[in-house]
Amino acid sequence: MNAPVPPPLAPPPLAPRSLRLHASDNVVIAVDVLPEGQIIEGVRVKVRIPRGHKLAMKGIAPGEAVLKFGQIIGFASAPIEPGDWIHEHNCAFAAFARDYRHAEDGREPDILPLEAQATFQGYRRANGTVGTRNYVGILTSVNCSASVAKFIAEEINRSGLLRDFPNIEGVIPLVHSTGCGIADKGEAIDVLKRTTFGYAANPNMGASILVGLGCEAFQIGKFKEAYGLSEGDRFRTLAIQETGGTRKTVEAGIAAIREMLPAANRVQRETAHASALMLALQCGGSDGYSGITANVALGAAVDILVKHGGTAILSETPEIYGAEHLLTRRARNLAVGEKLVEIIHWWEDYTSRNRMSMNNNPSPGNKAGGLTTILEKSLGAAAKGGTTTLNAVYRYAEPVTEKGFVYMDTPGYDPVAATGQVAGGANLLAFTTGRGSAYGCKPTPSMKLATNSEIFHRMIDDMDINCGDILDGASIAGKGQEIFERLLAIASGERTKSELLGYGDAEFVPWQIGATM
Repeated sequence: MNAPVPPPLAPPPLAPRSLRLHASDNVVIAVDVLPEGQIIEGVRVKVRIPRGHKLAMKGIAPGEAVLKFGQIIGFASAPIEPGDWIHEHNCAFAAFARDYRHAEDGREPDILPLEAQATFQGYRRANGTVGTRNYVGILTSVNCSASVAKFIAEEINRSGLLRDFPNIEGVIPLVHSTGCGIADKGEAIDVLKRTTFGYAANPNMGASILVGLGCEAFQIGKFKEAYGLSEGDRFRTLAIQETGGTRKTVEAGIAAIREMLPAANRVQRETAHASALMLALQCGGSDGYSGITANVALGAAVDILVKHGGTAILSETPEIYGAEHLLTRRARNLAVGEKLVEIIHWWEDYTSRNRMSMNNNPSPGNKAGGLTTILEKSLGAAAKGGTTTLNAVYRYAEPVTEKGFVYMDTPGYDPVAATGQVAGGANLLAFTTGRGSAYGCKPTPSMKLATNSEIFHRMIDDMDINCGDILDGASIAGKGQEIFERLLAIASGERTKSELLGYGDAEFVPWQIGATM
């Protein structure tokens, strides 16, 4: 009788992983939870380190810099010993001088010839831009006309009218909470005008109407003339007071859209080059993995897009604070770099006079995910911009006219930031998240990139691409190519998860600057 075969030995448990990002760093990142007593690079862990958080690898005296990515992310606020957990209790934000070295690394981009560029199927517009979607928008000049805009959209969508116009994605009301109670001249009204007319001109809009009340600070007729806009198949305006009240304006709005639908539906998807793509870059609900997985992979995709002649817009100025010196070194010239620094100084003044700090960001969720200071968050956020030359810097909602990698000044709050980018002309949006995000951006499709596999699987109905597998050995270059190819597919009509869920109508949030009177 043969002796029983013993069962195979179980493989030894894998040691928890950590990651050193730069040779000069005095911390490592906990890829997995690091239990108390674990030995990491010869250092004994003193207390359990949550995943995504930081472990001290050497002693750091009070006032001494904490280094991650080879850059300053904060300063020790208490004595730190090797093996300590580094977070808010012993690491604090403080301002420090940055060496901007303007345009030191700026160089001419290596752009593929047109015949070698990737292509997608988009809607070609008369002005040469190309849409990835084909919406009809109902915009408002003031909050007083918001309900009328919604009533018009609801009636059209309820009627089933769009069934006869298959090339139109939908009719969307894009309403906001301002437009009056502000000066009719100056920064506040200028931003709202740029945002409103920028949405009307976005290549993803097949047609739009702008509805006002009539007595507001945002005077449609006056500003329409200043912007050189004329009414026709793609753009109409209405004023409730002039039209005769709510019911009559709703009826007039429906009639106007009925007249515009045939022209908006006439376009067909056709082959266009990737150089027609303008990609908005966003991150929200960031965590300690953001700067080492999804943001870096998105940066790799941006480099590919730029090589194919396209445009990528980095924004969220409070979330590049402390990392802006890495962007000024990539500036095309001194003027571009200095414009970015000027914007940084504006934000320092803006937060100070509102009794805030640039370190009000990161959010509680960011901190729970391992981000301790805005300096740390910014270094990871800036990685979304890839490595190519910074060609231009724009104010909020200004039309983006340069190709390649550019910057737009916006708040860090995602809906406000993305609204400015779409007003600038973005026809695609890529959004990285580690804690999870519930966001969409009509008329521009928003693709979600998860920084870790856990959030990808937990929020599978919201996430489009998992970048967490980079922690398991997937290459950043390969992930960047995957993201680029998915962007082409989405630009050609493939629906993102946020689109399938119906997000996007409520996320139009223009930046409100200054006093409300």
